[in-house]
Amino acid sequence: MKSIRNIEVNNSYVNSCVELYGWVLKKRDLGGLIFIDLKDISGIIQLVISPDNKNYKDACDIKTDYVLKVNGKVVKRSNPNNNIINGDIEVEVEDLKILNTAQNPILDENSLEETRLKYRYVDLRNLQQNFVVRHNITKAARKYLDDLGFIDIETPVLTKATPEGARDYLVPSRVNKFKFYALPQSPQIFKQLLMVAGFEKYYQITKCFRDEDLRADRQPEFTQIDMEMSFVDEEDIMNITEGLIKKIFKDVKNIDLNTPFMRMKYDDAYNLYGSDKPDLRFDMKINDITNILINNESQLFRSILDDNGIINCLVVKDGADKFSRKDIDKLTEYVKNYKAKGLAWLKYNESFPGSILKLLDDKELDSLKKHLNINNNDLILIISGDTNIVKQSLGALRVYLGKKLNLIDENDYKILWVTDFPSFEWSEEEQRYQACHHPFTAPKEESIPYLLTDKKSCYSKAFDIVINGYEAGGGSIRIHDMDLQQLMFEALGFTEEEAEEKFGFLMEAFKHGAPPHGGLAIGLDRLTMLLLKTENIRDVIAFPKTTSASCLMTDAPSNVSEKALEELHIKISE
Repeated sequence: MKSIRNIEVNNSYVNSCVELYGWVLKKRDLGGLIFIDLKDISGIIQLVISPDNKNYKDACDIKTDYVLKVNGKVVKRSNPNNNIINGDIEVEVEDLKILNTAQNPILDENSLEETRLKYRYVDLRNLQQNFVVRHNITKAARKYLDDLGFIDIETPVLTKATPEGARDYLVPSRVNKFKFYALPQSPQIFKQLLMVAGFEKYYQITKCFRDEDLRADRQPEFTQIDMEMSFVDEEDIMNITEGLIKKIFKDVKNIDLNTPFMRMKYDDAYNLYGSDKPDLRFDMKINDITNILINNESQLFRSILDDNGIINCLVVKDGADKFSRKDIDKLTEYVKNYKAKGLAWLKYNESFPGSILKLLDDKELDSLKKHLNINNNDLILIISGDTNIVKQSLGALRVYLGKKLNLIDENDYKILWVTDFPSFEWSEEEQRYQACHHPFTAPKEESIPYLLTDKKSCYSKAFDIVINGYEAGGGSIRIHDMDLQQLMFEALGFTEEEAEEKFGFLMEAFKHGAPPHGGLAIGLDRLTMLLLKTENIRDVIAFPKTTSASCLMTDAPSNVSEKALEELHIKISE
């Protein structure tokens, strides 16, 4: 049994004999002496084999990825390698055994992601430390929550389909003909039922599933650090979560975070940054200049203002000379991806050259200069139109410019709470209001009278934790009163029969002493990604899916036999 890892072999072992196991990362034949970089999960150590060694012939045949067992003496290196922890020592091999061979290397630094995913088990050898970090995050989380009296309880994976949120992954039941389970998008209802059951403090590191379009920071199956607690308010949940995040950062990265974290209301985040997850590592706010141009008579602005649209802009400080007309054309094409119709611009250098200069009078130009605190060489980028399109396109452009102009300190962490979320959001696809978070989120007391009559004015006791422009977690106070829950179902357009069919068991539970409760879930994959400073969530998931939700390694999803389909009472049609 392997008893020592590469990283543990240090100067204290000099002149001692060790037995090591691992994979060949690299081999170099220097005209007699053979050097091998032996890798295990802890790191790399250099082996040296001389021509008079009894295993020298075998060593000559060794290739990358061979699996070795070696015995040898630890000695000081004549040419230390400062890039590895134990780079000042090496092992003079006395005995070598090839435990297994390997085909020619199938991966290198130029391998495409598709190839890396197909041979994921090989690629993982280069990502091992990512999963050590992930393990340390879960270890810190468990220790913190255990010490606070939380109980780890598993909830079902085969459950009931829900009508809100993303699409469910459905699982046909063989025993219950023509019926389906759903894989859970979250343990939401079950953890609320655990509060009714009196557990008071629950947590679970749990797998969740959502059948939605994928991107770099999203997967169809993902893991949450999930919590729920009774007899709490918003402050309690945020305080506990801040303590958890603080411990994880300290234990895993030795970073001391200052608490409490910054707080920002949803409306302020959306108006100033065009996003409910603003990246605050750089300062470039969205400016509303609608009132400055409210009397502008140009056809461009008049049509927008008469249609209740808005005019907003970004100011790129000292950025006018960094963007040519061709560069600005590229920015225009970028914002069109967010449905913006165009991008107007002005540069200031004692005067205002720009695409819309002729549409503005001297008074408007002077007001813009004062309102935006314009200095020489500043660039103003303007988008006008529908409120949501303007905010979202400028919000995306802001992040794009932050990266392009190197305004972001990659070593910094900016963490904040976004609070006071709307209770409802409009769905263009379904032409109706949906729950902004989920149907069990408690509205603020002052919003309750307007749940049926003025949904745009309703806000909830919901809050997200945002790290460097990513939503790292979200939570809320839940509805625990049966009458209020029924009112929320009505506001969401459920009939009594539909609410009973989907959530009757939850409503029944509320009749039996449901305490005030709330909770939060932190995305483990995304938090790991942020701590490791990678922008691809696949780097922190052992066996991830592609953007088409497939696994190139196992070729899943795949066809199944006709017999299996018959047992499930399913027939496939073109």
